[in-house]
Amino acid sequence: MKARYQYRLYPTNKQKGLLSQLFGCVRVVWNDTLAYCQELDQQGEKKPKYTKLSRRLTQIKKTEKKQWLTEVSSIPLQQFLRDLETAYSSFFVSCKVERKGKRVKPPKFKKRKSQQSARFTDNSFTVHQYHVTLAKIGDLKVVWSRPLPSKPSSVTVIKDAADRYFLSFVVEIRPETLPNNEQTVGIDPGIAIFATLSTGEKISAPKPLKKRLKRLRKAQRNFSRKQKGSNRREKARKRVAKIHAKIKDTRTDFLHKLSPRVVREKQTIVLEDLNTSGMVKNRKLSRAISDLGWRSFRDMLSAKSDKYGRDFLTISRWEPTSQRCSCCGNIGGKKALNIREWECFFCGTFHDRDVNAAINIKVAGGQSETLKNGRVGQHKTSVKEAASCEALTVRRFG
Repeated sequence: MKARYQYRLYPTNKQKGLLSQLFGCVRVVWNDTLAYCQELDQQGEKKPKYTKLSRRLTQIKKTEKKQWLTEVSSIPLQQFLRDLETAYSSFFVSCKVERKGKRVKPPKFKKRKSQQSARFTDNSFTVHQYHVTLAKIGDLKVVWSRPLPSKPSSVTVIKDAADRYFLSFVVEIRPETLPNNEQTVGIDPGIAIFATLSTGEKISAPKPLKKRLKRLRKAQRNFSRKQKGSNRREKARKRVAKIHAKIKDTRTDFLHKLSPRVVREKQTIVLEDLNTSGMVKNRKLSRAISDLGWRSFRDMLSAKSDKYGRDFLTISRWEPTSQRCSCCGNIGGKKALNIREWECFFCGTFHDRDVNAAINIKVAGGQSETLKNGRVGQHKTSVKEAASCEALTVRRFG
């Protein structure tokens, strides 16, 4: 299976200028080709294929206005034409409802202030012990935080909005199958507590946005007051970008440390399929949900489960995990979010809301795994409203 290995890059001032020139050429090719495709679409013609766009780029390089495109390596320019064709293909497939998930938007024009990137294939770069050589760029000093498992097939030079440089290698790795310990865990995601395991363990999230929100607001106010095009506005923009980069790095580091620990300890991992895109539309909860990174955590669990030979399952979001008693199995009706502990009316068992839900997720995952049709989480459980005279839940005070 293929994986990405990313490393920090520290170019010299001269190399920064060459990379800036490369990013500018790549951005011009992307925007010019995208405008050409949109113009053809308005005229009622079909979008041209990669071969036609490549021949068009070759002819553009011979003109006096765009002759400077020949000063950089041609491989990143060609790769961006392939990326544009892939973006359009995904958009067309999404329009035909042939693709699962959220609808893909058409490709957009690239901006100079956002993240920049350029991809080199295996015949345009060389990996050495202390540096990497790129075509028409030179030797770039790289911090090897870990060794490459195999020879990379491509490398992408990335410059983020905070002016940090990275090298992202695509390598081939062999999946490592861990011994089967026959243990199953259910995970209940939450806001106050990031994840509650069916074992009773509760894991708190760092919540980097909440901790840096005051500082971020101050930096954004300072940025909005600066005159457009001035040097002070550019410095203020970088301050905001650095805060966002720190928030992202803190969240990603937490998720990358938690997900492999869960995968290594348990054979089967069951997670509730939450409608995250719909939940973030709630004005009161959107910031807190986005700060946690539920979707990224699910994607990491799925990818690392494939890598280590574990089973990853998701149950339906309609499963009444918070309403069902994990001891007797009876449903006690809906409960307000402020009720964190409750007592079952049928068997008298006292439950922690999150732990009880995690146990029910684990049980539902085991039942879904044994379905003959192999579908997971496709059934919907109907829940009736409890009578007002029945004390199905008891809120605990003190």
